[in-house]
Amino acid sequence: MSGYRAEDDYDYLFKVVLIGDSGVGKSNLLSRFTRNEFSLESKSTIGVEFATRSLNVDSKVIKAQIWDTAGQERYRAITSAYYRGAVGALLVYDVTRYPTFENVERWLKELRDHTDPNIVVMLIGNKSDLRHLVAVQTDDAKSFAERESLYFMETSALDATNVETAFAEVLTQIYRIVSKKAMDAAQDTTLPSKGDKIDVGKEVSAIKSVGCCSS
Repeated sequence: MSGYRAEDDYDYLFKVVLIGDSGVGKSNLLSRFTRNEFSLESKSTIGVEFATRSLNVDSKVIKAQIWDTAGQERYRAITSAYYRGAVGALLVYDVTRYPTFENVERWLKELRDHTDPNIVVMLIGNKSDLRHLVAVQTDDAKSFAERESLYFMETSALDATNVETAFAEVLTQIYRIVSKKAMDAAQDTTLPSKGDKIDVGKEVSAIKSVGCCSS
């Protein structure tokens, strides 16, 4: 059928990580976005898992590889490998459990310690369907996001509110950074070839530094 593209036919591959305390709904956000599924019998994720989904942004096919890991301290040894190459992150807390919001600052520090400064980060207040149990006010989260220059959205993996929008926004912002860098460097460098994994943090204009004085 027209417009169909094979699974491995994409223009960009972006790695996005889900971080936040255990039980905030990271795995259900992942399954809702990639498979449109939700499980009430959610078990803690052990180790790491990831799923992929492709979206169209500005007529380009962006394939997102979304990684999900456990929030418990005892799995922290996987940290560096987990973050390596990530160009986007969803930092998730549970709107009904205030301590998960308090821990956002620690997660953000860890993320910034292990990733490039250009990483696109969205703060996610999940479980927004449980309005009668809300413990974290939207304005508090919004203020934190503004202070830290994060995007912000409240979502519900259960009823799918804003899940698609949140992931799409993160991927669109990553794509904008990448395409701007590519345009800035177009005069002196070749553009990334189709399907290359793009690292937003890599200096695409490295060739510029080879100037007058190289032997």
